[in-house]
Amino acid sequence: MRKLLLIISTLTLCFISHTSAQKVFKIPGSEREIDVSGLNSLRVSLPFLSIAPDTRSGGMGDVGGASTPDVNSQHWNVAKYPFLKDKKFGASFTYTPWLKNLDNSIGLSYLAGYYRFDEMQAISASLRYFTMGEVIFTNLYGDQVKKYTPHEFAIDVGYSRRFSDKISSGLAFRYTRSNLTGGYSNDYSNTTAGQTFAADMAMYFQTPINIGAAGSEYALGVSITNLGAKMSYSDDHQKEFIPTNLRIANRLSMNIDEYNSFSFNIDLNKLLVPTPGIYVNDTLIAGHDHDVGVMTGVFQSFYDAPSGFKEEMQEIMIGLGIEYWYAQQFAVRAGYHHQHANKGPNKYFTVGAGLRYNILTLDFSYLIPTIGNNSPLANTVRITIGVDVESSKSKKAKKGLK
Repeated sequence: MRKLLLIISTLTLCFISHTSAQKVFKIPGSEREIDVSGLNSLRVSLPFLSIAPDTRSGGMGDVGGASTPDVNSQHWNVAKYPFLKDKKFGASFTYTPWLKNLDNSIGLSYLAGYYRFDEMQAISASLRYFTMGEVIFTNLYGDQVKKYTPHEFAIDVGYSRRFSDKISSGLAFRYTRSNLTGGYSNDYSNTTAGQTFAADMAMYFQTPINIGAAGSEYALGVSITNLGAKMSYSDDHQKEFIPTNLRIANRLSMNIDEYNSFSFNIDLNKLLVPTPGIYVNDTLIAGHDHDVGVMTGVFQSFYDAPSGFKEEMQEIMIGLGIEYWYAQQFAVRAGYHHQHANKGPNKYFTVGAGLRYNILTLDFSYLIPTIGNNSPLANTVRITIGVDVESSKSKKAKKGLK
């Protein structure tokens, strides 16, 4: 049971924990003051939904909202699929050994695929499975009660449509189930598997630009992901928000010549969940009440930080990524992911590489935390193998050029 608690707390800290900026508030009806600069974690369930599930984005600082479309666009921006103009369908599988410094049995598996049934529309789907290894449950006397392997999964389907040569939109629906205890119960609590439904909404825009390089392109992606109902692990516990996220992404791509091309990406992310207010003796002295509905929480997340606008800005996470392709067959990637020190420990560099041969792709990435090998994220490796099949129209066009 201790192992399970350690894994959950580490996941929460690594991906969705927030601390308020330093500020002192006066307690009403008293001359006393309270410093609220300590930890003020967001109460969010399902942190595994915030993990970058694919290798290409994982090698570029966890960016993907406006990167060139690929088979794994389902997680980042479902609206990108119709712009895979020369592809008919594709699929990929990614495996990530996660938090290796805590336990070698923790891992994330990700399966994604798409099908373009005409030049303007595409359907897509993905399955994400997260396992935490074996956990031993004990009673109050330390006696072993049961062994169980906590696991979570999310399955989603999406539809996207291109409206012109420059813009598209997409919508995805997701079902998530989290079983952390296997129904373990005792005299003090009864637990069940948590489950919820959510949706993603996305827009994607790309256009050629003239900045001195042949075939340069600018792209903008905007998405709201995991917008859905709260979730609880028992009937008598308060339901918690899931990690609803706003992503605004930009990309600049440049074809240097026939063989060499670069892409520069920047993603801005903000969780659309309320920051808990500061209470003293059940009296709210700073911020806002976080026990609100889902849509209220979305809007409240922009103004409810106890320390005001400065703290709200600190909640924005930034991803920077660069990708180089040679002859569209070999890629080298690098990136940086930044989270303000008051909001969590997510500061790390990433590197990666990719190889494309015919319809097959193979990608590798490696994560380097700024705090060194003591980080639970140290030595994180992702590996993806994918298949993309060209449309018959694209094949005929290539034959005509020969």
